[in-house]
Amino acid sequence: MAVKIRMTRMGRRHRPFFRINAVESRNPRDGRILEKLGHYDPLEKDQVKQLVLNTERVKYWLDKGAVPSDTVSEILLRQGIKTKYAEEKAARRAKARAQARAKGRFFNKAEKIAAQKAAEKAKADAEAKAKAEEEESKKAEEQAKAKAEAEAKAKEEAEAKATEESTKAEETPAAKPEQKEEPKQEETKEESKEQ
Repeated sequence: MAVKIRMTRMGRRHRPFFRINAVESRNPRDGRILEKLGHYDPLEKDQVKQLVLNTERVKYWLDKGAVPSDTVSEILLRQGIKTKYAEEKAARRAKARAQARAKGRFFNKAEKIAAQKAAEKAKADAEAKAKAEEEESKKAEEQAKAKAEAEAKAKEEAEAKATEESTKAEETPAAKPEQKEEPKQEETKEESKEQ
């Protein structure tokens, strides 16, 4: 007789409740049970009341050769009861994961999603970095342009001052008497010729 330890759903809609039973493997899912070993209530807030398990009887059935389902194996592992079936499954899973990685594939959907998120994050970081560099270069260009304009303006102002000084120098009173004196000398020369 092959015995399985599995969970049977007992709750109603939106209120799950599971019994953990030892059943004969030939019986249907909700068929006759050999022994009730405990229950699991996922909605219970208190961790102690969430899982009630008769560990002595579970160990008895495991010693007799009962095979726990995957879900029951995980629950038993959380309770500290290791089964050879859970260890074998973990070993097969690790081997499959190693083979998938060797081929460069993802082992499960979670790894694929994590890789996609990492790629999206790297892309977003690269775009943000490029945008920051672009803004920095624009800022540097604007500063260089402003500096060039300031230098050009300063140069124009310096040229304007220089031209103003040169025009003032030409119109100084010392220059004007010389101009007046020259015509007088010319007049005197003309007068002397006439005479």
